[in-house]
Amino acid sequence: MAVDARRAPHPTLLLGTALSTAVAVALLVLRPGGTSVEQVPGIQGPDALTTWALPVARTVANASAVAVIGALLLVAILLPGGRRLDGTKLRYMTWAAVAAAAWTAASAALLVFTLSDLFARPVGQVLAPDVLADFVLTDAQGRSYALMTGAGAILATVCLGIGTVRWARAALLLAVAGVLPPAFTGHSAGAGNHDAAVTSLALHLVGVAVWVGGLALLLVAAVRRDAGLATAVRRFSALAFWAFVAVAASGVVNAVVRLPSAADVFSSRYGVLVLLKTVALLILGVLGRWHRQRVLPTVGDGGSRRPFVKLAAGELLLMAAAMGLATALSRTPPPGAQTSSLSPAEELLGFPMPPPLGDFPWTPLFTQWHFDPLFAFGTAAAALAYLTGVRKLRARGDRWPLGRTIAWLAGLAVTVLATMSGLAVYGTVMFSVHMGQHMILAMTVPILLVLGAPATLALRTLPTAEKGGTAGPRELLLALLRSRYVKVISHPVVASVLFIASAFAVYYTSLFESLMRSHLGHTVMLVHFLAVGLLFFWVIIGVDPGPRRLPYLGRLFVLILTMPFHSWFSISVMSSTDIIGEGWWADVGRTWGASLADDQYNGGAIAWATGDIPVLITTIILAAQWVRSDAREARRVDRRIERGDVNDPLAAYNAYLASLHARDRKTSRELRTEDS
Repeated sequence: MAVDARRAPHPTLLLGTALSTAVAVALLVLRPGGTSVEQVPGIQGPDALTTWALPVARTVANASAVAVIGALLLVAILLPGGRRLDGTKLRYMTWAAVAAAAWTAASAALLVFTLSDLFARPVGQVLAPDVLADFVLTDAQGRSYALMTGAGAILATVCLGIGTVRWARAALLLAVAGVLPPAFTGHSAGAGNHDAAVTSLALHLVGVAVWVGGLALLLVAAVRRDAGLATAVRRFSALAFWAFVAVAASGVVNAVVRLPSAADVFSSRYGVLVLLKTVALLILGVLGRWHRQRVLPTVGDGGSRRPFVKLAAGELLLMAAAMGLATALSRTPPPGAQTSSLSPAEELLGFPMPPPLGDFPWTPLFTQWHFDPLFAFGTAAAALAYLTGVRKLRARGDRWPLGRTIAWLAGLAVTVLATMSGLAVYGTVMFSVHMGQHMILAMTVPILLVLGAPATLALRTLPTAEKGGTAGPRELLLALLRSRYVKVISHPVVASVLFIASAFAVYYTSLFESLMRSHLGHTVMLVHFLAVGLLFFWVIIGVDPGPRRLPYLGRLFVLILTMPFHSWFSISVMSSTDIIGEGWWADVGRTWGASLADDQYNGGAIAWATGDIPVLITTIILAAQWVRSDAREARRVDRRIERGDVNDPLAAYNAYLASLHARDRKTSRELRTEDS
């Protein structure tokens, strides 16, 4: 029976998976020692099945995850359409479910083969349920592969029942989250400066998944001649550029962290693999530029798709080879990984114990810098996006207040200062510095950022979606601002409770110590402080539109009622005899500076002292906004009076008094007439 070419997978996808697997296996075979594992006398090693199947399972898991993300990306973002999924999109949801099932199986196999490889035991000896459960519960790699397996299983189940774009986007977020767990294990998590390595690898994985998956499924859509390809390709072009930037930037950071010196690029096997991946990435960048300049303008629903198909197929084969290199790279230890010895502080912090802070002015706070890819790339992207929006407004002749731009950029600069300067370095070894970092992120940065009005700028510059088409970024932002969720959390009572209660929840439970022991947890804590601060100050002095805006007197009342609870928190920290996060500070082993009790007292004092200044600044800003709002309202009424839309209330009152006077005079005349 003949097979419909439009329904069969494009041969490039199958060839790419095979090529990726072949490259990974070949590089592992050709490494020194081949696929053999060093045997310890008297201990049985992993069997041949583990040796050969582990890279295959990893490659299949990567390819399946990429396919899931690509299919969901096509449905949720790239292809035009309404809120309900049509026949074409439902077909791609079925593809996503099938790929998710393959992802689940490959991830489960990867868990078993990794366990066999780590403990040098044949597969048959590690398949016992208690052994697998112990690996999942106690080992970071076991948990990461279990999370991947769970994400794939959920997607394989729910994708068949999804019928709207909203739920397809939720599935896409789950798929992207599902590829992240391996970033927090392996060589990156165990290396020095592991926070930068982990963050950059996570960004790298997301960029590769979106880039490769989107291009692969666009190739399928082009071969199938699906409607809306031109729109999908145009949307993916912008997305692919940012994915390329993310992959390139995160790859550079990861290589710098993992390679001790530049000479290791050419003298070590790990460095050679990094160099080969870099060459592949540069070629892909050139091909992507060719795509944007020469091929994309010719793609249309009625035009020829052959040039796009040929170039996309070539790109995918090169991407497949690069993924094979990545698989081999994950099985290759970096130079010095076996011989380097880290101190307890380096293992916990990712960098050596900083020098003593010394007396005022605490110069190391401004000289000890530590690169964090998440905040570095995040603030850079936020600044670039904001400036691009301002430039777009000015290009069409619209004004944008300079003060808002300055406030936004200043807020991002202070964010960098709080997360990458000595505040971030010493904040992991001293509670007092950590509390200063907390106060800056929760009470200083938000004031500046909300005054920048980023949502207003986005609503004025983002393009409007076509009538009846898929909602774009502007429509999604509007829907978020009007959503019930935002309406609830932006209620003044809710925002105030989150702002104050979250501090008690973090510091007066075991949560603080748990978050400090993980780079991901520590990052989540910092982002949380920033988020609750943004929410609270948006309610008080925010410029952006929202579902509920209190009058200015009500905002001042909320501010006055909330701040005493912040002072109460600060005083409770100063007077507490229990050391917050004592286990963490003991394991870090700081031997200089104030004692833990004195340092905690200093932290509470910093929280109390630094809380008053932002409150004063906020009160002044609120008063200025109130005065300007009244002035704008007065000007608005004057304009309406001049246009004749409404009567002048003062003139109406004078007319009323005149009518009363005229009536009194008339009554007096009538009385005099009667008397005469």
